[in-house]
Amino acid sequence: MDGFGSDFSSGAAGSGKMDPGTIMEQVKVQIAVANAQELLQRMTDKCFKKCVGKPGGSLDNSEQKCIAMCMDRYMDAWNTVSRAYNSRLQRERARI
Repeated sequence: MDGFGSDFSSGAAGSGKMDPGTIMEQVKVQIAVANAQELLQRMTDKCFKKCVGKPGGSLDNSEQKCIAMCMDRYMDAWNTVSRAYNSRLQRERARI
C-alpha cells in the first residue's frame, strides 16, 4: 500500500505487539484508500468512454465539459447511494 498504516511491526511500547484497536483502525484506513482508488478508477473509465470519442493529445472544450459534468453526476450518485446504504446499516444495527 502507499504507506497508509502499513507498519505492523511498530507495536505498543516497542514490544512488537499491536493493540487490536490500532490494527482495526489501520485496516479501516487501508479499506477506505482502496475504495477511493476504485471509485476514482471507475469514474475515470466511465466518463472517458462516454465523453472522449477519439483520444488525442488534448481534450477539446466539449470533451472537458462532458467529463466535468459526468464526474459531478457520478459523485452525486455515489454520495446518494452511500448515504442510503449508511442509513440502512444504522437502522439494521438499531434493530439488533
